[in-house]
Amino acid sequence: MIPAYANFGGKIHGGILLSLMDKVAYACAAKHSGNYCVTVSIDNVEFLQPVEVGEMVSMHASVNHVGNSSLIIGIKVIAENFKQGTVKHTNTSYFTMVAKDDNNKPTRVPGLILSNEEEVRRFIEAIKRKNLMKSYQSELKQAKNNLIIPTEMNLLQNERCKVEWHVG
Repeated sequence: MIPAYANFGGKIHGGILLSLMDKVAYACAAKHSGNYCVTVSIDNVEFLQPVEVGEMVSMHASVNHVGNSSLIIGIKVIAENFKQGTVKHTNTSYFTMVAKDDNNKPTRVPGLILSNEEEVRRFIEAIKRKNLMKSYQSELKQAKNNLIIPTEMNLLQNERCKVEWHVG
């Protein structure tokens, strides 16, 4: 990682890492599908440890799950400091990609051949993650639709905010 990618504290910007991860996810999805692929969503962007200027970053990608036209690509980010001899896991994220045909329409992707326990585990975890995300999105939508501000004002009592608006 070079200084141009860093903030004033010498840490690499998260956006730089996300951009690189997106490119890796594209390459992995395009190779598996044989088609142009677009990013639909990114799940679990959590930076576990900072990446420093001068560290070598490796990104390990795998196709963890396929649907009809979608692929879930798991990416593990590793940063290595050659001078100190240290290696650290900085991020794992899951990119949902969709394969497109020449008319920019979603197109069917090849299925996966699961050759070992790790590949089976990743596929099953992806199914569970998808189901949890659907459930979360449904609950969030319901919570937003059922929000009644006067009823929920008690949630602000221990928060770091001052309400100057009065319920009318």
